[in-house]
Amino acid sequence: MNAALVAVLLSLVSACAYAAAAVAQERLASRASDAGPLRMLTSGAWWWAVALNASAALLHVVALKYGPLTVVQPLGALTLVAAVPLGARLAGRRVSAIEWRGTGLTLLGLGALLLTASGPAPDDVLSVPEALTVSGATAALIGVLSWPGARPGLRHATASGIASGVASALTQTVTVAVTDRSGPLLSVQVIGVAVLVAAFATGGLLLSQTAYRGGLGAPLAVVTLANPVAAALIGLSLLGERLRGGAGGVLLALTGAVLAAWGVLQLSRATPEPGRHEPAAPVLTGPEPDPEPNRAPEGPPPAGLVPRQPGPGHLTPL
Repeated sequence: MNAALVAVLLSLVSACAYAAAAVAQERLASRASDAGPLRMLTSGAWWWAVALNASAALLHVVALKYGPLTVVQPLGALTLVAAVPLGARLAGRRVSAIEWRGTGLTLLGLGALLLTASGPAPDDVLSVPEALTVSGATAALIGVLSWPGARPGLRHATASGIASGVASALTQTVTVAVTDRSGPLLSVQVIGVAVLVAAFATGGLLLSQTAYRGGLGAPLAVVTLANPVAAALIGLSLLGERLRGGAGGVLLALTGAVLAAWGVLQLSRATPEPGRHEPAAPVLTGPEPDPEPNRAPEGPPPAGLVPRQPGPGHLTPL
């Protein structure tokens, strides 16, 4: 079977597993404030989501062996296709029109990026200094995005996507180095980069868990967009991968990035903010009965009326 086709098929199955894991994480995150983070981490549903993420990551690693980083990463956008309707289904509601529109625009933009990034299978890897430089810059960027402030869900989602994208790029380095028969299997490069992969993969998982507290659509779209962008930047700048089509390919890639960003914006408008609820409809009732019907009204009587004797509270005209 063609290596590119194997990479695509593995990426499709990986995207479905990531979608199921994202929906499970979102449902857990929505209950985290009530149950507490420790109880959530000890639940079977949490570890089921972790297992789904691990399976998807393993399939992704194998796909990276058969296809270039700039092809395999954008296929992760199919996670959004599966996760948004699946999450709505489990929540007992229909996917709104703005969610469909945002999903479609995001996928269209990522599809344009995919068309420009069909290079040969990778044969270059990051050196140890390059891996350390990329890891340090990524850790600093994640720290900035995780700083307390406005819209933490989208910022954490961006940090999660960047961490996952860098982990994929480093994973490709480990995969190619391990399968290279010319060097030792457990070299310093392989072990060191593998540790960095584990750190960024775990960080991406935890950041996505916090991002999904505000809903699934917009955070997942941001993760889906930031992941291939981060990986593609590494592939283009350090691994010798190139965009197709020259200047036209660059223009198409920029157009795709704009469309994908527009789709993310649509999804962010469709996602309710945490703690925000629709106001309850007013209840229309009749006038409340007076608990003391014979009680005299407070204040002076209206003009032209005096209290009737002997009963209190009865007024008679002059």
